[in-house]
Amino acid sequence: MTLTPSSSLPLGTTAPDFALPSTEGETVSLADRQGAVGTVVLFICNHCPYVIHIADRLAEVAGEYQAKGIGFVAINSNDTEAYPDDSLENMIREKTRRGYPFPYLLDESQEVARAYDAACTPDIYLFDGDRKLVYHGQFDETRPRRISSGNYDATSTPTGADLIAAMDALILDTPVPADQKPSVGCNIKWKPGNDAGVR
Repeated sequence: MTLTPSSSLPLGTTAPDFALPSTEGETVSLADRQGAVGTVVLFICNHCPYVIHIADRLAEVAGEYQAKGIGFVAINSNDTEAYPDDSLENMIREKTRRGYPFPYLLDESQEVARAYDAACTPDIYLFDGDRKLVYHGQFDETRPRRISSGNYDATSTPTGADLIAAMDALILDTPVPADQKPSVGCNIKWKPGNDAGVR
């Protein structure tokens, strides 16, 4: 695993469209999940300890804020042949296990990850009602602690404070702070050739 920060995608960037298969066997587009107030697009996976660390709290936050007009959608762009833990079958199990109240989509070609300049899992984007990027940063300041290779534990409980503050600003129609701390996590597992130009 390479610890990787999210990219510095400029605020104001328009959310790229997509249409991807979900764990329910449906094709889901950005328009399908766009919220009246805003939309959170997440790049996650099943096996990354940084995603696992926030997963349960993420499910809670998404459930609460979807009721407030924020749409949520999660995308797995990892190379599932090289990393079978992230296969569609395991995505189905993970969505059930975590109780994710949003679609969990597979970006098999990795074209969507490249369109969003996604770099890590979790990589978190919040767009306003006009699909303009207003927040691209961390869920909160907590991180899992590495004990040994492949073994992690949590030294603090995730809250989602940073993402919540950004969503609350959108809901209240106040400026989302431009000083945003990048998310960090496992690098997206690119297929051979797809990592060209990726830092």
